[in-house]
Amino acid sequence: MPQPNRLTPDELLRQVQAEEEYARTGRLKVFLGYASGVGKTFRMLDEGRRRRERGQDVVLGAVQPHSSPDLDDLLNKIPVIPLLEIEHTPVMDVETILRRTPLVCLVDGLAYDNPPGSRNLHRWQDVEQLLAAGISVITTINLQFVEELREQVESIRDKRVHVSVPVAFLHRADEIVVVDTPTDFSVARTADSYAAAEQDEAARKLSQLRELALLLAADVVDEQLEGFLPAEGATPAWGTQEKILVCLTPRANAQRMIERARVICDRFHGELFVIYVGQSDLTADGQAALERNLSLARQAGAEVKLMTGQDAVATIIEFARQQRITQIFIGHSLNKSIWGRFTRTTVDRLIRAAEGIDVKLFPH
Repeated sequence: MPQPNRLTPDELLRQVQAEEEYARTGRLKVFLGYASGVGKTFRMLDEGRRRRERGQDVVLGAVQPHSSPDLDDLLNKIPVIPLLEIEHTPVMDVETILRRTPLVCLVDGLAYDNPPGSRNLHRWQDVEQLLAAGISVITTINLQFVEELREQVESIRDKRVHVSVPVAFLHRADEIVVVDTPTDFSVARTADSYAAAEQDEAARKLSQLRELALLLAADVVDEQLEGFLPAEGATPAWGTQEKILVCLTPRANAQRMIERARVICDRFHGELFVIYVGQSDLTADGQAALERNLSLARQAGAEVKLMTGQDAVATIIEFARQQRITQIFIGHSLNKSIWGRFTRTTVDRLIRAAEGIDVKLFPH
């Protein structure tokens, strides 16, 4: 009998290559803050201290100016590779770190640009060079410096930054930690900067930034899951984000299903898919109704897929597994008219087949 979990030669080759690449490169850990002053640097330095106490060779490759007694105490416990000064700009001394070959390098403040003429234009590229040499890196970054989120964060903070790190770099992290200081504590730390009437508004903005940071961390975990499970010979079933699949028919209450799905996706920053599995016996009226439903889906910003298949349930489930859908919305006819594509038997089959996926019925 065939073994369903046995890898094909191509899959086995990719797994071996991935394992070899993983063994050659250093590990990347990121402490992500949703705002300044939440404690990223302390968390990074404290982990470096604990690793040194366990016997690991840890150095500090870059640190930002700080004036906290707690931070000064930690800094005294970790060897520092001094920054270079090039054109009045502090630059991480990558060559010295590579010659030193520590097990772990701490890099405080990932979002820095190097001066013209440097080997790398950005500090995150310096980190890539360390990782490629087998040196693990623990680093810190604030949310406003993530390139793809910069405009969104600027609209909340009303402040513009001029350096950034691509989100793709963060997606390669082996571990990401959101330094999740409560927003009221962050406001209290900077209370002198706000009038009493402004503190509620400051807390609201910090809550928005905190939510964005948590969602970014969830994206990174999703990326890790996508890479880890295939490497282990497993098939990903779902991810960390909401992914909703709306199954359309001409008779389905498309507007209600799509509106409900859109609200959930917007709330949890998820993805919306709309699928239609072709019917051979579709009438002219049915075709017109379907086109109206598809138009609603496109207006809602859904990714629309028109598919064919002898078995509608199997086609839907196969697509849902490929996209790691978390919820399926289907219309359920309460009568047996020719419009009722999803009969009671079909619904039962879909629910049984969608193990691990929520199925929500919308009567029509």
